[in-house]
Amino acid sequence: MKVTEHINQSNKTLISFEILPPLKGKGIQSLYSHLDPLMEFNPSFINVTYHRSEHIFKKKLDGSFEKVVVRKRPGTESICASIMNKYNVDTVPHLICGGFGINETEDALINLNYLGIDNVLVLRGDAAKNESSFEPEPGGHKYAIDLLKQVTDLNNGIYLEEDLKNTNKTKFCIGVAGYPEKHFEAPNMETDLRHLKAKVDAGADYIITQMFFNNEKYFSFVKDCRAIGINVPIIPGLKPIYSKKQLTILPKTFHIDLPKELSEAVASCKTDLDVEKIGQEWLLHQSIELKKYGVPVLHYYTLGRPLLVANVVKDLL
Repeated sequence: MKVTEHINQSNKTLISFEILPPLKGKGIQSLYSHLDPLMEFNPSFINVTYHRSEHIFKKKLDGSFEKVVVRKRPGTESICASIMNKYNVDTVPHLICGGFGINETEDALINLNYLGIDNVLVLRGDAAKNESSFEPEPGGHKYAIDLLKQVTDLNNGIYLEEDLKNTNKTKFCIGVAGYPEKHFEAPNMETDLRHLKAKVDAGADYIITQMFFNNEKYFSFVKDCRAIGINVPIIPGLKPIYSKKQLTILPKTFHIDLPKELSEAVASCKTDLDVEKIGQEWLLHQSIELKKYGVPVLHYYTLGRPLLVANVVKDLL
């Protein structure tokens, strides 16, 4: 079922989760152990992230180095299928521009369609670790909107091979990312919102926001989106704080602000267990307020802390 169908068929705020694929070398059971404590809450869908390939240099026997491409978290397509098969829950694989040409992207979409997966989240993705700014693969997409248009083309039966006849139309429900505190590369919020509206006009069905820790940022974002004609569902993305290191890592990595009250409470903690308690309380407060506001879905970035998120959802429900 499509994400938008879940939303349209419900008169209450839904729950969804986002997970990381296991690292290469880890089995599928590590993923199931992560998801098991979350499934009692009947999530409407599970997002599965995708991580672009990395370039590393390996030393050869003759002393020279060769450039090798590695993927540390492979298998998003098969992971989505495994989750659907085991838990009977819809999945949303992430699609990224980085590391893929357009033909590889089309093949991935065809495979997802064969597997009966109805949803994708379309993202540009981050720059590679050895890049100062994002660079697409040769023959790949530079912007998320171009990737989005490739998905909508397939939804209209338009494939890269123009001479194909009587083509099958896919039916992907397409999500895109929104940034309540502005994408860090956008010169201003107005420009960022125009880019987001262009994605919606090009066929995006819903928006999932980057994490935020001040609900007023989300409320203002929704208001501004509606003011310029963005009328699709806007799903808040939520993440717990669980370590003192995140006081510096989160703002630096995700270009977000942490409220003074939260940062001071975390800074005063003596251990990370104390931080977890603060993070859990803050996330619960956010969730309660957002639920009262009437958000369509509460989307939790679990990312290694399923029990912490489970405790919040249990108290919420």
